[in-house]
Amino acid sequence: MIQSLPITTDTCKCEDRDIQHEKFHSSFREVTSDKPKLAILVPFRDRFDELLRFVPHISAFLDKQQGIPYKCRLSAGMHDVDLLPLNDNLKYEYPGEGPLHISGPEFHPKYHYATFIGGILLLKVEHYQQLNGMSNRYWGWGLEDDEFYVRIKEAGLEVFRPRNITTGPENTFLHIHDRLHRRRDTTKCYNQREVTRRRDRETGLNTIRYTIVDRKELTVDTVPVTVLNIDLECNKTQTPWCECDMKTDSKKKV
Repeated sequence: MIQSLPITTDTCKCEDRDIQHEKFHSSFREVTSDKPKLAILVPFRDRFDELLRFVPHISAFLDKQQGIPYKCRLSAGMHDVDLLPLNDNLKYEYPGEGPLHISGPEFHPKYHYATFIGGILLLKVEHYQQLNGMSNRYWGWGLEDDEFYVRIKEAGLEVFRPRNITTGPENTFLHIHDRLHRRRDTTKCYNQREVTRRRDRETGLNTIRYTIVDRKELTVDTVPVTVLNIDLECNKTQTPWCECDMKTDSKKKV
């Protein structure tokens, strides 16, 4: 799901940073324009082949957008690693009044329902905080972005989508998702569709618990990338289905 979040100009406090990374981080301090800085946050788990295609592609794509400074961080976030933008008119610039859903239902290769909010979403930090982030009840694949759409609408935020885009679902994005190759990607835990049908008013940004296990600074085709290995805490009282891991997957073969 981006998505892109404005970030501060603080330098990365990492040890053993090479010259290329030093120049990259310094570029944030040198920017004096009022253009927002973007942190490209990418949900990433065991999908290195998609990663190797995504990083150079998104870097080249954003380099064309009038020098908007950005940083790729692979973590729980908001830009699907399997969705590559193809149309140069898709501007990753936040409109200010509300979220910008770049991969709208009229452009996404697969999902076309009106309330679809997944894929690529630009969101200000203050708006994410206002919405109390996303629900913590969803484990496995799917549904969390549908609940997030309800949060956005209840908060009275308008969802913006790209204009003057002449391409359609067939040629706006390259979708490299293969459900046969990535069976785990579509594994559903328990019957989440039934137990999470209502708006979650109990969990969110203020209840999430996690540990950053480690942090790696990588370079993919000369593009610096920060990889955060995050261990999410499983609250068995609220979500007893949160441990539907490999044992469940191997039995169901979904």
